[in-house]
Amino acid sequence: MTTPPSAAQTLTVDLGTDTGPVHGGASGTLYGLYGEGVPSRNVVEGMYVRTVATKAQDGTQHPGADALEILPSFVAAGGRDVYVYMTDIYRGFPYEWPGATGEERLADFRDRVRRQVEQVLTLGPLKSHVVYVPFNEPEGNMFGTGEWSYDTVSWRDDPTHYFAAWRDMYELIRGLDPDARIAGPNTCILYEEVRGFLEFARDHGVLPDVVTWHELSSPDEIRTNVATYRELERELGIGPLPVNINEYAHNYHLSVPGQMVQWIAALEESKVDADMAYWNIDGNLNDSAVEANKGNGQWWLFNAYGGLTGHTVQVTAPQPNVQYTLQGVAALDGDKRQARVLLGGGSGGAELVFAGVDAETFGTVVHIRLLEIPWTGQVGASAQPLRLADLELPVEDDKVTLDLPELQEMSAYQVILSPGGNGAVPAPPSIGWRRSYEAEDAAHTGDGYVVHGPEGSPADVEKFATSGGHHVGGLRTGSDLVLAFDVEVPCDGTYDVGVLANSHNLAEGVREQGPTNVFLRVDGVQPQELRLPLGYKWAVWGRTDTRVELTAGRHTLTLAARDTDLGVTRGDAVVDRLDLVLRDEHVTAPALYDAEYASLGSGAHVDYTHRGASGPGAVVLPRGGTATFWVHAPADGEASVTVDILGAGEGLLTVNGEEIGPVRRTAVPLFLAGGINKITVTGTTDRLVLDRLLVGPSRGLLPTTAYPAEEGVLTGRAHATGAYTFATGGKAVDGIGDGPANALTLTVTAERAGRHALTIRYSNGEQPPATHYNPDPVCRHADLTVNDAPTQRVLFPTTFHFNNFFELSVPVTLRAGANSVVVTADELPDFDGTGLNAHGQRSAHAPVIDQVTVTPLA
Repeated sequence: MTTPPSAAQTLTVDLGTDTGPVHGGASGTLYGLYGEGVPSRNVVEGMYVRTVATKAQDGTQHPGADALEILPSFVAAGGRDVYVYMTDIYRGFPYEWPGATGEERLADFRDRVRRQVEQVLTLGPLKSHVVYVPFNEPEGNMFGTGEWSYDTVSWRDDPTHYFAAWRDMYELIRGLDPDARIAGPNTCILYEEVRGFLEFARDHGVLPDVVTWHELSSPDEIRTNVATYRELERELGIGPLPVNINEYAHNYHLSVPGQMVQWIAALEESKVDADMAYWNIDGNLNDSAVEANKGNGQWWLFNAYGGLTGHTVQVTAPQPNVQYTLQGVAALDGDKRQARVLLGGGSGGAELVFAGVDAETFGTVVHIRLLEIPWTGQVGASAQPLRLADLELPVEDDKVTLDLPELQEMSAYQVILSPGGNGAVPAPPSIGWRRSYEAEDAAHTGDGYVVHGPEGSPADVEKFATSGGHHVGGLRTGSDLVLAFDVEVPCDGTYDVGVLANSHNLAEGVREQGPTNVFLRVDGVQPQELRLPLGYKWAVWGRTDTRVELTAGRHTLTLAARDTDLGVTRGDAVVDRLDLVLRDEHVTAPALYDAEYASLGSGAHVDYTHRGASGPGAVVLPRGGTATFWVHAPADGEASVTVDILGAGEGLLTVNGEEIGPVRRTAVPLFLAGGINKITVTGTTDRLVLDRLLVGPSRGLLPTTAYPAEEGVLTGRAHATGAYTFATGGKAVDGIGDGPANALTLTVTAERAGRHALTIRYSNGEQPPATHYNPDPVCRHADLTVNDAPTQRVLFPTTFHFNNFFELSVPVTLRAGANSVVVTADELPDFDGTGLNAHGQRSAHAPVIDQVTVTPLA
């Protein structure tokens, strides 16, 4: 059900009704981490990922995501628990466990379980973060009715063998590791038969430490089923036990902030952990992460969810617990004197009512900041949420009412309530004029035109979300199709153009070139060639961005498969939508990050008495107190960063874990990684009052030098090639790896000694055949040696094609003058150091390398 756009909706947040401490459990991921660096620590930490469910170490179910390899970096990024799917040691789904009989198959699995536990026991303190999941979806796998089951009898009909196997594995694990935590039954849904499982486990002393099941349903079933389970516990006299719903949401929901906020609201209200389902590729946090270090709209939603502190409060939706309507979750932090609300799922007009607004906490006037978290596609990187409004409203009868703008169904929204009346100057909106135009509404000429859809919808959640429900194909090799978008703009100026589009990386017409090139014109002039984004399936959306000059009034923007000046399209693409944004003072101003909304630690606190501060308040940092900002950068390279402080006091600036030096009272040039950056200010005196962070474009102050890979020294089978036409200058280096003899050596120069970023432009299209619906691209790696420093292993996520290039930056220490950088690779062995993967799931090769750029970090 979708609320009609014209319907008035009221979402009420009762700040006087406490529903318990913020739990934060909805931020879990199934197969979301590939390995250290994919996704980056910034992306994992800034998304506040609490739990990970993943495959057994050295399992052959999918490439990467090995439990014991992701564990150290996940814990270092603030993660809590890694749930090990012990059955994913096997290939295939249903699991292809060897043996002619059920007894033989179970014996083989028992040996593998023993080996997995023995490996965990070598981890020292890290083993406390491991949770064992002995069986996954037993009714459809090992104890179901299929060819690969124990005896083709479902445990739901006769549980004898499953219950005995559960008891056996439980006692085996506990015998080896008395402190082990074990989770189950991990069923597809909360079946009625789970009662029998819990009764057996209770009576035989083998109750799981965490109860798990999957909710591939809808948010409105989360609250109902968790309540059903809690009642079952009471009836059986067990628990209450922790719950992890370790697979939730469908393709239609994932990546879409307006959909996912509904799941978050239900899961947070139920106070359980949950892991987003794995329908596509691993290592991208279930369609939250883009490349290694970028986030899409869904990432920013979870970043905002992780910013909820204090206690949750009661939220009453216009239609409580009804999927595909406006829903929300809210928290009150009395120490910060802030209330935060996340809402979304509806469209049209709405109002947000805060009730129980305590005068001692907020005063008689409140400051409200309203932010939008838009949908940017599965592989479309997103900047920080858009600031829509910054205003102050009176508190009347302990209530504040905010009229919301016309809500977009695919967007989520964040509202932050703080004390007002302190002379804060309202911050302007992040952007001014903007419009979107659906491809299916554009005029067209030429051949090949086709409208695809409907795509994902409440009635078809296995398909992907698509703006407007349809998209247009036909921009392909041999076509003369032209899509014509009629637009009207308010004034003369420069406009950002975003084309939401997709090419399936393995489609026949895409395999030759990779990214599909198309041609943009404005009123028949200003020709530009655009390369549209690749994805792992059709209707997996990303963005290609450019700029055009427009005069006030009407214009026609065309996307064409042929251009008389620039050439012809090669490939096959589909287009969903075209976005226009005026590049006025809203867009070109430095990005603003107010300190009172940052993540605070070690005694830092918000103070609302500083008149003239940016926003409603400022942050007071004691010695050692911290304020952490999650900052977006559009690309790897220099940015101009200003830390505004009030009065005296000193601090230390840290960027992405690198100490930059004392906080300065002026803009400083810093290297920021494309995507998500963690910037922390730490007080180094007894009192530092921090106002805000401003991030602007490069001023060209950091010396940067690019080194083409083909100009390096190549040994063994490493060779320069012109096969990859989108490489810089048309050449790149292939054949690195498969042993240290096949290497690339570059000599790079630094003006002065210190920490630098090596920004590597690379491609990686390796993708072995998958066993089922998940595409299985492989992360290649490089062993990087700088001078005589220890070799550093770096993972490179897929670029979906060897002719599609991404950038990845690695911090290194260089000495003044010439430095040697050696790149090679070899296939990584199993955990025991000897075995190798037999299914092409661990590459022996480094990526194709185009060039390396060297930039000082500061």
